[in-house]
Amino acid sequence: MVYFDNAATSFPKPRMTVEAANVAFTRYGANPGRGGHKMALETAQMVYRAREQLAQLLGIQAPERVVFTLNCTQAANQAIKGAVREGDHVIISSMEHNSVRRPVEALQRAGICRYDIARVEIDSPEKTVENFRALIRPNTRLICCVHGSNVFGTVQPVEKICALAHENGALFLLDAAQTAGVLPIDCRQLPADFICLACHKGLYAPTALGALLVGGDTELQTLLEGGSGSLSLEPDMPPFLPDRLEAGTVNTTGIAGLTGGLRFVRQHTVPRIYREEMGLLERLHKGLSGIKGVVLYNHPRLPVLSFGIEGMSGEAAAGRLGELGYALRGGFHCSPLAHETMGTLETGTARIGIGAFNTAMQADGLLRAVRQVVKES
Repeated sequence: MVYFDNAATSFPKPRMTVEAANVAFTRYGANPGRGGHKMALETAQMVYRAREQLAQLLGIQAPERVVFTLNCTQAANQAIKGAVREGDHVIISSMEHNSVRRPVEALQRAGICRYDIARVEIDSPEKTVENFRALIRPNTRLICCVHGSNVFGTVQPVEKICALAHENGALFLLDAAQTAGVLPIDCRQLPADFICLACHKGLYAPTALGALLVGGDTELQTLLEGGSGSLSLEPDMPPFLPDRLEAGTVNTTGIAGLTGGLRFVRQHTVPRIYREEMGLLERLHKGLSGIKGVVLYNHPRLPVLSFGIEGMSGEAAAGRLGELGYALRGGFHCSPLAHETMGTLETGTARIGIGAFNTAMQADGLLRAVRQVVKES
């Protein structure tokens, strides 16, 4: 099976990730912060080094502001439900993943807040910003925007939207699930209040690991309460990060693997990874555009490419390509807002997610497989 589903999770993982995760089973088996013995202290030190390395990659000055989560979805829920108060107003983009849309929908249904959706204009960043501006109210508390679409590979003008939020006294949440490790992100230039990460994608960690970067001074309400390893006699969660937002045992094996993934990203560099992955995307985009019966919806700025085959749903197309040995994802990719924006809500799409280990030979093989499916349909 040739894997082109890296937009869901990266695979295969780098050798560095595998080796670092394996060390956790032999050296970092204790519970960090839950004991004073040598193994617990060594494990806690490893987790802290991972915070430092992730903070350094993204321009965060304080490693304690890196909060490890189960995934990017938990990070988004923690930021949204922790920051939004009764009577607040929230704005999200029309390209959001359900990890942002569903929490704000749940809060609205509970009568806690109201939210609006700002339409993303694919070919006009300026108009996109103005669409956000037009929705701002005096009680707008939070503006959320996905950095890069997990379906169509669009990149939103997040620096300008972040500035717009802060100019109007609102907080800004950046969903960087699809861009961390692929596009440069520097919190000194993009001072988002919250950045949500899927460490298992472009940072090449094992699955079931995300992170929430808390950039501002906002004290979030907790999403989970429990053991923190600190202030254990207190009935409330500690007031300081990361302990306040990390209830229970963190995924030490996944975090150890993350240190290997970050080493891989540092060695190859984000610009080089982006350049090579986008080279394959251009090869695939050009090849697909020459196949009669294939529908392309846009020219992505990320290594994520959605397409359709006339007379087939996206799910059916991906299913047939899977039978031919190519792993793509078909359907709606947990982002119905993005499909509504791009006019694919009825059919969905077949999605190619390019990763660091894909090759030109694999891309050419996928194009041959698409030609075969088109001929069959």
